[in-house]
Amino acid sequence: MTVTQETLQEALQKYFGFDAFKGNQEAIIQNLLNRDDTFVIMPTGGGKSLCYQLPALMLEGTAIVISPLIALMKNQVDSIRGYSQSDDVAHFLNSSLTKAQMKLVKQAINDGNTKLLYIAPETLTKDENIEFFRTVNVSFVAVDEAHCISEWGHDFRPEYRRIRSMLDGIGQEVPIIALTATATPKVQSDILKNLGLRSEHAFMSSFNRENLYYEVRPKGKPEQAVRQIIQVIKGMPGQSGIIYVQSRKAAEEIAKVLQVNDIKAAPYHAGLDAKTRTRTQDEFLMEDVDVIVATIAFGMGIDKPDVRFVIHFDMPKSIENYYQETGRAGRDGLEGRCIAFYAYKDMLKLEKFLRDKPVAEREMGSQLMQEVMAYAETTACRRQFLLHYFGEEYDQANCTLCDNCRYPKEKIEVTKEMQDALKVVDELDENFTIKTLLDFVQGAETKEIKDYAFNKKPSYGVGKGKDINFWESVYRHALLQDLLYKDVESYGLLKLTEKGRDFLKKTYPVQIPLNHDYEKEQIDANNEDIGRTAVLDETLVGLLKDLRRREAKRHNVPPYVIFQDPSLEDMATQYPISMDDMVHISGVSRGKAIRYGKAFVEMIKKYVEENEIDRPTDFVVKQVANKSKIKVNIIQSIDRKVPLEDIAEANDITMDEILEELYAIVLSGTKVNIDYYLDETMDEAIRDDIYDYFMSVDTDDAKVAYKALKDDDITMDEILMVRIKFLSELAN
Repeated sequence: MTVTQETLQEALQKYFGFDAFKGNQEAIIQNLLNRDDTFVIMPTGGGKSLCYQLPALMLEGTAIVISPLIALMKNQVDSIRGYSQSDDVAHFLNSSLTKAQMKLVKQAINDGNTKLLYIAPETLTKDENIEFFRTVNVSFVAVDEAHCISEWGHDFRPEYRRIRSMLDGIGQEVPIIALTATATPKVQSDILKNLGLRSEHAFMSSFNRENLYYEVRPKGKPEQAVRQIIQVIKGMPGQSGIIYVQSRKAAEEIAKVLQVNDIKAAPYHAGLDAKTRTRTQDEFLMEDVDVIVATIAFGMGIDKPDVRFVIHFDMPKSIENYYQETGRAGRDGLEGRCIAFYAYKDMLKLEKFLRDKPVAEREMGSQLMQEVMAYAETTACRRQFLLHYFGEEYDQANCTLCDNCRYPKEKIEVTKEMQDALKVVDELDENFTIKTLLDFVQGAETKEIKDYAFNKKPSYGVGKGKDINFWESVYRHALLQDLLYKDVESYGLLKLTEKGRDFLKKTYPVQIPLNHDYEKEQIDANNEDIGRTAVLDETLVGLLKDLRRREAKRHNVPPYVIFQDPSLEDMATQYPISMDDMVHISGVSRGKAIRYGKAFVEMIKKYVEENEIDRPTDFVVKQVANKSKIKVNIIQSIDRKVPLEDIAEANDITMDEILEELYAIVLSGTKVNIDYYLDETMDEAIRDDIYDYFMSVDTDDAKVAYKALKDDDITMDEILMVRIKFLSELAN
């Protein structure tokens, strides 16, 4: 059915009230009206749904829209009905309907009143439904969120791989339109192959969301990340945002902290009942709630155009997930901020979940997570990284809307090292992933290196003089500069491009910035001006350290007992000028504030007045009371003088874990008296030696203490227990 431009424009105005199409919409719709199979890759907010909604309204019969999320179908149907005079124009068919309701839906389709039918793939598999569709005039089939077909996609659904056979069962030659917002070249190939698209017409919009600002911050301790999140939100009062977390527990806890800090927030996760989830989603859409704290499963389909920020408290499992979730921000075309908190140990936790998976799935999941780590740690333009990942070129020197472009790191010359890196790929016959290449370059003696006798190769260990962070940067930039490419069909083997082979024959100068190393970089995440409301005051840090030394001498205790360095740095960021302010400083309990804080508050108050400093207005971050059951049990048991082994057994934890808990308890400002246990288990002379040691040094690091005391046959457990006694008595 060829439709003139005027007719399409008229239809657009008639059915949706729009005057013009966006991007490729018009060409896509025309292709579908011509009964050609159509493949659409269009980022979130680009107008994918219109590409099948308008032709469905224009054509005879009913369009079947296969969608993975039952929870969203009602919203999609309500949206279409809002443009029509009849509710029968659109229906959904899924397991949430009763048999009587299903019968009414099918009757509306038979009567020819229904133009769009949203259906879950699980519902389509049922024999009675396939039989029913044999009798229906199907105009076309739309496969929404088509990336679910691919095991390499971020929301793989096995039922999606059966769509082709189900459509064959219906027995009608109808065109298919497959749509997705995120698809790497590998996922695109899987979609085309699995759906068996007859005459491929692919329409790919740019993945570049020019209005989004991308930023990655070091996570540090969770409470510090939450504090930064509160500062960001307080700096954007009344704006809508989504915070993504990995666990239900984190969603609940962070939502509570936001609520006590006067932020309208609510958790959203699969553990909530359907009624609560629906209410929360409606409140978010109606702006009764400003911030949703959601597990990753919440991701697809929240259709709110004015989400101003998306924060990842935990990094997602793949770049596709990250891109999809950040795509919730700024769908109205206005600026959206995307902040992710990164910690390497979080990625290690995710990798543990892969251990029991089949080998292929484990390798695939591991590679996807390696890409996430590379994105977090890169100092290259984050926009260029994302677009390159999805197979799109981006050559702009500075995007200005990512932290790496706005705050670039100094570049270093790596021409020789780049040549070495490419030589290694060639020497190993282009048959290994980046992990093996890094081991080879650094001369690691892994099992793989020995099994393949790589240690006999000429280039083995060529990069021993540089650390792994350096070589990761070199290889990542080789990929970004098209000297290497990643063969996704074979689990990410790195291979030379023609440009890379030319470089080996004739080099030219190459400069790169080194990747971030968040384990080493002691970056206070409040140090930069893009929405960060506080700056670490180095001058004040120096003054506070001098004061700490004087106070330590006055109280006859080591300086770290007064306040540890992170507490001083927090004071130099937040400028507490009262005792109420001081108790909100990291690592300062009310008891510690009363005992040691007065001199510090007085100095800071004077410093603020003399230097006319504007203190952060959103400084005070209220905390939800810590109701940890284990901590309460430990404290109560110690009050009853229960042996530590019995406390550990009663709480189903190890002795190591109970000592960690006790250390955290005394650091947070709570006194505990374990003398009864020390009297029973430890020689008094050893106890005094350890206590005197902590009095004489400037750190409470147990490993440092063990090295200093090991010649006296003192064990680590003895050091840890006396440290608890020491800090409890002197610091609190």
